[in-house]
Amino acid sequence: MIRHKISIGLGSLLVGLFLFSQQAHAQSTHTLKPTPKTVAWGYYDAKTLPVLRVKSGDTVEIQTLITSSPKRLEDAGVQPDQVEQSLRDITDQVKEKGPGAHILTGPVYVESAEVGNVLEVRILGAKLAIPYAYNAFGPGRGFLPEDFPYPKMKIIPLDENRMIARFAAGIEIPLHPFFGSMGVAPPETSGRLSSNPPWIQAGNLDNKDLVAGTTLYIPVHAPGALFEVGDGHVGQGDGDVDITALETSLIGTFQFIVRKDMHLRWPRAETPTHFITMGLHEDLNEATKLAVREMIDFLMNEKHLTRDDAYMLSSVAADLHITELVDGNKGVHMMIPKSIFVNSTN
Repeated sequence: MIRHKISIGLGSLLVGLFLFSQQAHAQSTHTLKPTPKTVAWGYYDAKTLPVLRVKSGDTVEIQTLITSSPKRLEDAGVQPDQVEQSLRDITDQVKEKGPGAHILTGPVYVESAEVGNVLEVRILGAKLAIPYAYNAFGPGRGFLPEDFPYPKMKIIPLDENRMIARFAAGIEIPLHPFFGSMGVAPPETSGRLSSNPPWIQAGNLDNKDLVAGTTLYIPVHAPGALFEVGDGHVGQGDGDVDITALETSLIGTFQFIVRKDMHLRWPRAETPTHFITMGLHEDLNEATKLAVREMIDFLMNEKHLTRDDAYMLSSVAADLHITELVDGNKGVHMMIPKSIFVNSTN
């Protein structure tokens, strides 16, 4: 009897230790900085080797770099000592580039993420890394290239204490840091995709609502998901009409959770106040249709509405926004307030 009690006691202790170790692991935190060996310059690709491996539930602090070159920044008025050394190193040493423009930190391999799962990306924090941003346009780019057939770049000082950008005399823009590009690898059959147009892998969404405290849900198309992030912004208008926002370097904190219980065709998101569906297509009308159909699907499957009621609710309670117009695929997102679901816990 005594031996039996001791055996049960040891068994309970081992189970307790196992559970404790699992809980302790769930709080594991990693750090990933941009170096010539830890970035993918301008692409998402299922064949890219991961630079960090984490488990579901882990948190990673990831530093990202401004989408520009040191020379371009200096020519626009940035002092040489304010250009990050990591940007200089990457610009000098990384030869495998493109076809897109963004310096993306990653990819991060999330263990147990399989094709058909969803990667839940909790954006826990986004903070400034440098005291300036820029906005720029150039020939043949942006939404009005025929009106502005010449290049212009403006350096905009950032006041982190007041959290404002000093755009010009008498104009101060509140800072809302977010990452323009957050995505996973596309299907292997797609090959290397430019970081410029957003698509099923998310990527260059340029969605200003995805600030700290929000969550992005991305369908997984390759083992490990292979998450990359970059294109830091501290402000942007819906549409992103001249092709750039308040572009800067940011440091983000992300928690990655593999969702075996979710199955999505397109990225979705959630803020503390709204659910968001997205449409991404080269034609603005088709992108809009996708966003609305995704909202109908969400309301049917998550809120258990009939198809007809879901369509009606989308019309009376949800808002459409043009996310961006300038990166190949147009982006439209639809937002519905959580507050209308009075019997829901979400």
